[in-house]
Amino acid sequence: THYFVDHRRVRVVGGQGGGGGHSFHSEPWKIYGGPDGGNGGDGGHVILKADQKMKSLYSVLPFYQGFHGERGGRKNCYGANGAHVYVKVPIGTLVKEEGKVLADLAQHGEEYVAAYGGAGGKGNRFFLSNENRAPTLFTPGEPGQERVLHLELKTTAHAGLVGFPNAGKSSLLRAISRARPAVAAYPFTTLNPHVGIVHYQDYEQIAVADIPGLIKGAHENRGLGIAFLRHIERCRFLLYVVDLSEPQPWIQLQDLKYELEQYKKGLSERPCVVIGNKVDLAESKINLPLLREQINERVIALSALTGVNLEELVLHLRELYDTYVKTKQAQGQSPVKW
Repeated sequence: THYFVDHRRVRVVGGQGGGGGHSFHSEPWKIYGGPDGGNGGDGGHVILKADQKMKSLYSVLPFYQGFHGERGGRKNCYGANGAHVYVKVPIGTLVKEEGKVLADLAQHGEEYVAAYGGAGGKGNRFFLSNENRAPTLFTPGEPGQERVLHLELKTTAHAGLVGFPNAGKSSLLRAISRARPAVAAYPFTTLNPHVGIVHYQDYEQIAVADIPGLIKGAHENRGLGIAFLRHIERCRFLLYVVDLSEPQPWIQLQDLKYELEQYKKGLSERPCVVIGNKVDLAESKINLPLLREQINERVIALSALTGVNLEELVLHLRELYDTYVKTKQAQGQSPVKW
């Protein structure tokens, strides 16, 4: 099983430059041919490249090194440059070093040079001058840059399932997509974000992220805290999942919005819909009309367990997606496609 990995510590080293050549031209009937040692090739870079086909940092290795440059040769032949090493990362990857953000790879094909290769050394031909007609000096190649970087992924799903633990987010994601987050008959919370794809007949695909359950004080890094609030930041619209069987379910919605707003101002104002889950329970039928009276947002009552009213959610999810696409196109930007 390939788990969703949202952070990696990576050591990157650029390739070493090739040493300069040291030789003198020699052929019959030509005395004092002069120096002809070529320069060494530059070392290869380590380059991070955003790729929309990558959805997790699972395949990123803990160490990468660029290829070394070749040594300079005789007859003024320069050494070949070392090949660059490209590391594919998902769109939405943050590159950090000692807590400082160096790059935000938010577009497909965007690149960041994580470690530069060393410069190639100079051959003895480079030091030829009127004062020194037979230089013997040549220099070695420079070592490549070495760094330790931290990669963090902010999920770039279209929709984010936001709710408290045991609200039924994982069961809902299993019901509308092929994602298979763990569910059980006893209370527990998801520890890793999961992304499921909702397919439509016109081949459009909407990515829905199951954000691990938040708790009160999450913006102060309590519980899973900031580690997973950052995934919500990249979602284009939000699906608030509340447990209708709990007393006063509108309080859950207020607390969720408060946590999002404390983490980042304006985050709770994104396009959204409220999903009242577990409508198959007796307590839920009493709380549903009370919830609709207390809030202004649209409420979709459903049961992820029995599949009741899932179609309404799938259709409304497409409406939110189409609105997002039209908004991006009107702004002259390309919407994120999964």
